[in-house]
This record gives sequence, structure tokens and C-alpha cells, in this order.
Amino acid sequence: MPQNLVEQEVKLLTQNIKKDDLEKNKKENLKLAKSRIKTGLILNEIGIKNNLKVNESEIQGEIQKQLRSMPGQEKMVLDYYKNNQSAVASLRGALYEEKVVELIKNKIKLEKKNINTKEAEGILKNISENTKSLKSSEIKKDLKKQKTPKKKK
Repeated sequence: MPQNLVEQEVKLLTQNIKKDDLEKNKKENLKLAKSRIKTGLILNEIGIKNNLKVNESEIQGEIQKQLRSMPGQEKMVLDYYKNNQSAVASLRGALYEEKVVELIKNKIKLEKKNINTKEAEGILKNISENTKSLKSSEIKKDLKKQKTPKKKK
């Protein structure tokens, strides 16, 4: 994994964190950054293999949706996208990821499986252990970042 990509992602993740917390959570932030990069690369590869693209009308549609959700601020939103190509690129990336996720959701086949209580407890314990390392503030921050458009990797 390219080191500069990892460093960029860590910067994005930690841009509003105090210096003390940066050092304290350095290992977790690095792990989260690498995980996000891997996820982005996988999603991108799926999009490429399935010839997914985001066209201008989809971008304009998303901008119109944002305009409707911000009455009275339409000019500000339009100017933002008109004068900020990185914001348009970020919006394109978010729409692309949405398309890839929708494709995946449409292709998967879910099967119901009956399990006993012991198996269910094991699954829940495994999930709990995997998420223990993330602190609630990191989870909230990551969720907030996922809701806002981000640059395509």
C-alpha cells in the first residue's frame, strides 16, 4: 500500500483531533486509514470491472438534491461547486461508491441460516472483539466522514 496514500488518509481522519490524542491513538488511526484505503481500492476495482461510471447528469442531479435541501442557500451551493472542482470530484467519488455498493447489494443472494444460541453468541463475541479497538469518538468521526463526500482514491 503506498505510504503517501496512507499518510493522506491518516491526515483526513485526524484533522480535527488534538495532538495529545493523535499520539495516543496513532496505531488505531493507522489501522483505520489502511482499512479505508483497502475498502476504497476494492470498491474501485469492482466499479472498473463492471464498467460503472458517473455521468454529468447524475452529478447535476445530486447538486439539485442538495439545493432542495438547503432553501435560501442555493446560490452559495452553486457557487461552491462552480468554483471548487475538488468538491465536484469528491461528489463524483461519493456517487461512484454509491453505485458500486448498489451493484453489490443487487448481486448478492442472502440465505437464511438457522443457528443455535451458542453459535449466535460466538458471532456476537467476534463482532464485539473486532470493534473493541475502535473508540466511540473514532466511530462517530468515521461515520460523519462517510456521510460527507470524499475524494476518490
